Amino acid sequence: MEKGISPSQLYKLLGTEKEFFLFDVRNADEFERWHIEGKTAIPILNIPYFDLIEKGGKEDFQESIINFIKANLSRQLPKDKKIVIVCAKGETSAIIAEILRNLGYQAASLSGGMKSWGEFYDRKTIITLPHLSIFQLIRISRGCLSYVIVSDGMATVIDPLKNIQLYIDLFDELNVKPQFILDTHAHADHISGGKELAVRFGVPYYLHPYDGIHPMDMLPAKFSYEPSWIDKIYRLGSIKLQALHIPGHTLGNQAFLLDNKYLFSGDSIFIRSIARPDLGGQAKTWTALHYESLRKLLELPTDILVLPAHFSSLQEANETQIFSHSLGELKKINEGLMMAQKPLEEFSQYILGSLPQFPKEYIDIKRINIGLLQVNEEQAAELELGKNICAINHK
Repeated sequence: MEKGISPSQLYKLLGTEKEFFLFDVRNADEFERWHIEGKTAIPILNIPYFDLIEKGGKEDFQESIINFIKANLSRQLPKDKKIVIVCAKGETSAIIAEILRNLGYQAASLSGGMKSWGEFYDRKTIITLPHLSIFQLIRISRGCLSYVIVSDGMATVIDPLKNIQLYIDLFDELNVKPQFILDTHAHADHISGGKELAVRFGVPYYLHPYDGIHPMDMLPAKFSYEPSWIDKIYRLGSIKLQALHIPGHTLGNQAFLLDNKYLFSGDSIFIRSIARPDLGGQAKTWTALHYESLRKLLELPTDILVLPAHFSSLQEANETQIFSHSLGELKKINEGLMMAQKPLEEFSQYILGSLPQFPKEYIDIKRINIGLLQVNEEQAAELELGKNICAINHK
């Protein structure tokens, strides 16, 4: 039995039908805010590490943990399945895993803990043709999606995530050069790597000007960018991208349509849900904008492949583990899109009654993404902790 399991190995395990058990020893509030989920329900137990020690009744902490496990967990922890122990950084879980192995359990610690899980990315190839390749980069823990498009030796990135090394490595691997960088909007849930990536390669960074102003501070961006206006055409090799202005999630929210076949929908249409319109503090007003934008997208051909900026669950991936569906398919399974086909009054009631809690961290992330606030790596990680909450609640 291996002592540790990497985030990559855990992700592969989550995608299989193999049964295993998760034992999370972080504090209850940390667990509630964010824990590991799979495509199917995984048996999971949360008991804080200090509870294991304090309630074990022994002076030696390891003896106390052993005593607690024998007295309280013998029926809850399976001996016939792999048990993955999870903590914040992988140190505490390694201790628990060793104790469990000595007690006859098949236990392994998640290497690096939730910190490493939060920094794990996957990559999928959506299509590869002589003149066009599209890659989906997936931040599993946060539910964030980013895209690299390549045509005739040139590349662009749509909605780049904070870790720009992902894109640098892919450019090197493919022997291509970026021509420009695009953000569909000024993100609130994660720190964009867009401006940094553009500066690194000396290429233009595009953003709709309406999103170059913080919606609450009413202050303009502190760095320069190129304006991505309505219907602007971006040419990349032998393909073209058309900017579609779809305000609602933000005032400058955009989608990008590639050759009328692929829709990079940003924060508008997701797989099972739609984007929330309240992150600028104008929920009621922006709901009407959101409604008109969604109806505009619904007029596109049904065979267009929708490539969103977020997902809520691994269950939303298709059979190839890619997060995408045709617009026609989404019209049948996406509750928000179904509501967008009803009168505005019904849509508004649905939206305003389905809004999740407003994360206060999102205000600062928006500040960072237009240069109004500078943070270090530790502060950035804290702001980005947990899953994104950019979608409305859905059944």
